[in-house]
Amino acid sequence: MKTDFRGINTREVALIEGSAGWGEFSPFVEYDENESIPWLISAIEGATQPRAKATRKYIDINATLPAVDTRAEVENILSWYPGATTVKIKVGSGAEQDLTRIKYVNEILPHASLRLDVNGSWNVEEALEFIYGFYDSFDEDLLQYIEQPCATIEELRDLKAACMVPVKIAGDEVIRKAEDPFDLDLEDAVDVLILKAAPLGGIERSLALTAHYRLPVVVSSALESAVGIGHGIRLAGALPSLDFACGLATGQLLASDIANIPIEGGKMRVADVTPSEASMIEFEASAERTQWWQDRVRNTWSAGADEIIGEMGWHW
Repeated sequence: MKTDFRGINTREVALIEGSAGWGEFSPFVEYDENESIPWLISAIEGATQPRAKATRKYIDINATLPAVDTRAEVENILSWYPGATTVKIKVGSGAEQDLTRIKYVNEILPHASLRLDVNGSWNVEEALEFIYGFYDSFDEDLLQYIEQPCATIEELRDLKAACMVPVKIAGDEVIRKAEDPFDLDLEDAVDVLILKAAPLGGIERSLALTAHYRLPVVVSSALESAVGIGHGIRLAGALPSLDFACGLATGQLLASDIANIPIEGGKMRVADVTPSEASMIEFEASAERTQWWQDRVRNTWSAGADEIIGEMGWHW
């Protein structure tokens, strides 16, 4: 990584090549087999299943700003996203530092729309205090939404009921970490769905989730390599409507990647991604780590991925 991102400095992924191209299996290393199941389903889908029909050729992207502290760091990171007019800012490290980080973004890109990502770290009172502080300091039209300000659906519902200013709430962890993402009562709690293809089980399941809840969606990454990002781009390209820029440019946070996905005028092209042979050689894992990932695939398959894929009727 070019910069620390929520404590992550290095990203490990397993790539799977199949009849349809490349898939990526990259649950974070601390995830157990059960939490890794949807990631494996997504990887197998990417490697073996026909591509979803695209409804657009390009997608807009947002810049992603980690919790950095200095104006110079903010300006440097924003320069990695040429043409982006939306910025997603990590907050939750402390109100003063967060508001200062937002101020720097607003000074550098005064016309950019802002998204604030909390990763569920606030309680309702803390969320309200921060929202009111934001509205005291900045134009309310700057803020598109706050992503996962609180951890639970009940807290998000309480927050929306108590909040005296207009603010949209986006749901991320509350959806993708649910035991059954299709069986949630999101009414009066979530205004926008964050779709991350891998932790939701792939494109087919993500499209079904969109149809199920009928809410506006934002397609975002789970800090994958270019192969996994490509799968997210395919999801964004297949959606019947896409009203928000996508959080799929996180490859800019990587010091190295296995393929290059250009950003042109704040957009990415909807296309397959193939890792370069040179990068596959350069970043090949040790025999020990390769064995660890192979065992992880086997264990995740046996933990329930096999049954779900059987129910989906895939063949390869």
